[in-house]
Amino acid sequence: MKILARDPHSGGVKIPKRVQELARNRILAYAEKYYAGKFIRIEVRFRGHFCYVDAYIEPFFPQDYNEKQFGITRKEFIERSRNTPTHLCRFRYFGDENSWSLAFYTYSNEKYSPCAFNNGTFYGTLEEGFEISSIYLQG
Repeated sequence: MKILARDPHSGGVKIPKRVQELARNRILAYAEKYYAGKFIRIEVRFRGHFCYVDAYIEPFFPQDYNEKQFGITRKEFIERSRNTPTHLCRFRYFGDENSWSLAFYTYSNEKYSPCAFNNGTFYGTLEEGFEISSIYLQG
């Protein structure tokens, strides 16, 4: 007897344009409802079977900023920081709009790492995944 099992962190199905638009709208609506004011903007982009979510946040600016030490002006530092994405997560699509797998961006390793949802499985909704990755918006 052959048993087929799906690996939540490999494979996937290319995300159709219709699903891309629905996914983008769901993520942006959730972010705005629960995290308004914690980001400048959220960017949702797609590549094949992946959906990437990045946030752009207002930078921390030290009072004793030294332009000579950093080699750029205060204004340049703020502009660069505002336009540098904070990677939140990557979703993998398998053909079900309500069951995605999740990879959380780990800055310590600078890569996306498989992540379980709070429901105890490797599959969940876009909103549940955004909630997990929103840790980067808490600061």
